[in-house]
Amino acid sequence: MVFSPLIFSTHNLHPDVASDLQEIGELRIASAPTPSAIYGESAGAEIIIVRAPIDPEILRRETGLRALVRHGAGLDMIPVDSATQAGVLVANVPGANSVTVAEHVIFSSLALLRQYPRVNSDLRQNGWEAGRQHSNSGREMSGRTLGILGMGNVGQALHRMAQLGFGMKVISHTRTPAKLPTNIRAVSFDDLLRNSDILALCCPLNDQTRGVIDRQAIDRMKTGAILVNVSRGPVIDEDAVIGALQAGKLAGAALDVFSGQPLPPDHPIFSQPNVILTPHMAGITEESMYRMGAGVVAEVRRIVDGILPKNLINPSAVSNYRSRFNLD
Repeated sequence: MVFSPLIFSTHNLHPDVASDLQEIGELRIASAPTPSAIYGESAGAEIIIVRAPIDPEILRRETGLRALVRHGAGLDMIPVDSATQAGVLVANVPGANSVTVAEHVIFSSLALLRQYPRVNSDLRQNGWEAGRQHSNSGREMSGRTLGILGMGNVGQALHRMAQLGFGMKVISHTRTPAKLPTNIRAVSFDDLLRNSDILALCCPLNDQTRGVIDRQAIDRMKTGAILVNVSRGPVIDEDAVIGALQAGKLAGAALDVFSGQPLPPDHPIFSQPNVILTPHMAGITEESMYRMGAGVVAEVRRIVDGILPKNLINPSAVSNYRSRFNLD
């Protein structure tokens, strides 16, 4: 091992992962996953494990910072351009929680089709028959069309579950249609909207996907369709989704991510009876936390051993990085 680093994590980690990192260097965990705590307590860090947004000022302040390692796949929490300019490596752990997120899409879609939010609420508040009255409007998942926006690791896991487990027809709109399996039909964005009984958003957040599900897009969707967002909050127009739920255009929505997080307690989405809301946890289970953490540990070990990360995001930072730390 070339050096023993100060490793800072924005969040608590799986106990086995924390133990492994403590064998590599000094591990410091943020007292809270807040911007102020992360900014103040990351002082002196040589490697930062990222599960919350990183202020670009940290990159300017920390001249000894070597790497930002994402505990997961999405990079919207990391100022990649600033890191590259500073000669700081960025790595992630793609695919470790893809099955976890795909399972979340399946379970939430099933719950919405079977009217679970309304059944559960009425059964508890108004009694047996009040809950049971929703059963006649329940729908089956088998044989329906699942549309997937974005066919990365999550989309691939989801299509296997949907086709093999429920006999669903799967269509997708993706930037790389040539890479789709032969049993998935690549479609235009308009066709995805018009033909999906369940529309699952599994895409990264970027300039092309920000706000892509707006009022105009929802208007082109099937009446009675279900929307599931396990991407990032800004991919959808939340006001447009609420309006569509209220008007009956959408039969239901499962939202795991939001434009503002944590979700404020007075947000109007809480008053909608046909939604399933989760606090950005679609990819979090005991198993996925370990897999993501094990990937982080592997990347940290490579860095301290003088090896570039396996999942290096910004190779253009390498020259500056090597120069900063006198690496051959």
